[in-house]
Amino acid sequence: MKKLLSFFFALLFLINAVTAQSNTQQQNAAQAKDAPVDVSISDFKRNLLAHEIVVFRSQLTQKEYQGLSQEDGKFSLRLPAGDKYDIFILGFKDSVSNITLNIPALGPNQSYKTAQKVDLFHQPAKTFVLDDVNFETGKADLKIESFPVLDELVAYLNRKDDERIEIGGHTDNVGKPAANILLSMERAKSVMAYIITKGIDASRITARGYGSSVPVASNATAQGKAINRRTEVKILE
Repeated sequence: MKKLLSFFFALLFLINAVTAQSNTQQQNAAQAKDAPVDVSISDFKRNLLAHEIVVFRSQLTQKEYQGLSQEDGKFSLRLPAGDKYDIFILGFKDSVSNITLNIPALGPNQSYKTAQKVDLFHQPAKTFVLDDVNFETGKADLKIESFPVLDELVAYLNRKDDERIEIGGHTDNVGKPAANILLSMERAKSVMAYIITKGIDASRITARGYGSSVPVASNATAQGKAINRRTEVKILE
């Protein structure tokens, strides 16, 4: 009986070993048809950019592959050959299309021995508006529909953990200027408080109320007033 059990376990070990070897060979074969890609990203002054998400979108399948630049502004990944990839650099709630990378198909016994080099140049936005951040009329209380975009801001700040921001509150020109300054400041503080509750260090955030002093549209129309009522984020140096 012991001999039979020993034979059984030996056979089971052999099957597992063969299966593992087969899986490894399949993975190696699949990987051989991928192309190694080395990516670097910097601004237009050639300062290397850390913590930038770069997306490679297949033109054939629309499948996306992404990488995150490290402290040296670089990362590596592998992409299936025989495809073209549109390259996007993700910002806050948007993306910038940069270039297209073509990776030619390989023959039966061919493989990519050296990595393709992709050098990206990108100027990150210094200010952006928090669309869909809304408050109760005449108050600084955040509406529930504001939370998703604020959570995206939190995710951005977690990724860009070396950045400090200013949250600026802005109003239209309805009402007295002093009251608008106060209201915009209280609204900026509400946004700041929400972000802090999500774990962002308070030392990284400044709140400021501008009232109606920095319009970006005409206050002569209802549409212009709506545009001027905004919460803006500024990246601080």
